[in-house]
Amino acid sequence: MKEDYRSLYAAHVAEMSRRWEASLEAEKYDAAVVHSGSPLYGFQDDYEYAFRPNPNFLAWLPLTHHPDSVLMIVPGERPRLVFYQPQDYWYLPPSDPEPWWADHFDVEVVADSDAWRQKVPSGQVAAIGDSPALADDYGHRRVNHSALTNRLHIWRTRKTPYEVACVQEAARLAARAHTEAERAFREGETEYGIHVRYLAACEHTDTELPYNNIVALNEHGAVLHYQERERSLPGEVRSFLIDAGCAFNAYASDITRTYAKAAGEFAGLIDAMEAVERRLVGKVQAGVDYRELFLESHHMISTVLVEAGLIRVSAGDAVESGLSRVFYPHGLGHFLGLQVHDVAGLIDNDGNAIPRPEGHPFLRLTRVLEEGNILTIEPGLYFIDQLLEDWRQNGDASMIDWARVEALKPFGGIRIEDDVLVRQDGCEDLTRKAFADL
Repeated sequence: MKEDYRSLYAAHVAEMSRRWEASLEAEKYDAAVVHSGSPLYGFQDDYEYAFRPNPNFLAWLPLTHHPDSVLMIVPGERPRLVFYQPQDYWYLPPSDPEPWWADHFDVEVVADSDAWRQKVPSGQVAAIGDSPALADDYGHRRVNHSALTNRLHIWRTRKTPYEVACVQEAARLAARAHTEAERAFREGETEYGIHVRYLAACEHTDTELPYNNIVALNEHGAVLHYQERERSLPGEVRSFLIDAGCAFNAYASDITRTYAKAAGEFAGLIDAMEAVERRLVGKVQAGVDYRELFLESHHMISTVLVEAGLIRVSAGDAVESGLSRVFYPHGLGHFLGLQVHDVAGLIDNDGNAIPRPEGHPFLRLTRVLEEGNILTIEPGLYFIDQLLEDWRQNGDASMIDWARVEALKPFGGIRIEDDVLVRQDGCEDLTRKAFADL
């Protein structure tokens, strides 16, 4: 795999140069300064939070542990990197530049975090990043200029072959760890124990994960972003939902699986939702309006609810009345890349907002899909006390079979999520490929 992504990197840098030059010219900038970011410290403390670099910097360079480095981009010139490598015995400084990526840049190693200021190109310069140093030098008007960043974000939705290879490797790491997590669940581990075995399998630390793993037993699966990890087991283990990814060269994977402890009605629901998810993935291709696919997912899940006897109305009536949102309250998915919820999901190619369907405020992707997009497909079905009780009080309570719902509430919920690459005439399911490669 290493030779694959490294062999694709030169073409990636050339494409990045083309994209940024076109964007800078369109917004009448002569150059750009892209800061990797600066460490953040706890209030009145010397505790350093985990460093997350500027994704616009990472789009060029796989430097995930490199604060206070700065990339200089001047159209027509080779990109320049001011590589910050302090002399330090308190912390391990960044390792030396590696030829496979450094050979494509003019690299200058410096020991002073402010050295980049003396090397800024002349002319009208755009500054991109969140480091306070940029605002100090350029003022807020010229930092992260929205017209420019919108152009760059649109480009980021179209992944280069190098980026696809990195996401695929992140998916392979996560598939290996998911397999170990399921094994840990079957062996009777706690949420905390499952999480530890996940980390060991993919060789990540908590701070290296692209997002906080959701490791949920039983009712915890109904908490959409469940953040705790119980150290003890519940009296009876019924179900397991894990939403967890990995990172490779800063690119993320985002995978969810749900398991039943034993055969029965909940296991049957998982099988039905698996079929829904596979059908939705099969509909992904360039030209598809993601909003329409999302609305179709509501009809599919409502059909599952009808067939399971959980609701007493037709699938169409469940969608029309809003009942489907009680069981499926989130969006269908989102763009994926350097950020788990990657950029430009809600704007068109001109930077204009694309509205969400009425009544669905949490959908993160409203675009018409294009070749090269990587996105998630993650339908869900949950038994959430708050939403059920609100419907009982304010909706038509007769539309739900409450006895069947009560019987399934202790299982929490179901989510199944794959990472999908859009092709012109279809798609490639990177997650299923990763599991198959095991």
